[in-house]
Amino acid sequence: MHELGIMTGVLDAVQTSARQAGADRVLKVSLSVGEMTEAIEDALRFAFEALSEQQEYALCAGAELDIVMVRPRSRCLECGAEYDHDRFHMLCPECGSFATELVAGRELQIDSIEVDIPDDEEEGAAAAESVSADA
Repeated sequence: MHELGIMTGVLDAVQTSARQAGADRVLKVSLSVGEMTEAIEDALRFAFEALSEQQEYALCAGAELDIVMVRPRSRCLECGAEYDHDRFHMLCPECGSFATELVAGRELQIDSIEVDIPDDEEEGAAAAESVSADA
């Protein structure tokens, strides 16, 4: 199940970005996943849920996962036609050529991350309450 490895990399990148932004939690992660990666959407979701429950990925606990599966699209190197296809039928529908170039469907990218960043005023108030409680 390579989806677990994929999602581990995704969550590592999400956690790093969230920490750099000063976030205290991740609300939503949006991914684009090409069908040609052979990643299975349900397995990606399962891996995300399982990993986000781990202490290592505490910032992602309870986060929503949005996945857009990208259909394969190729360009014929003979006649220049661009066309959508499935994973197995890549021949050019115009001229029948095998000489094609995949232009979409192999991506695996983080499109966006929504995070919760605490307000400075709230932090100041919390710090003041903590100081007055200690006194």
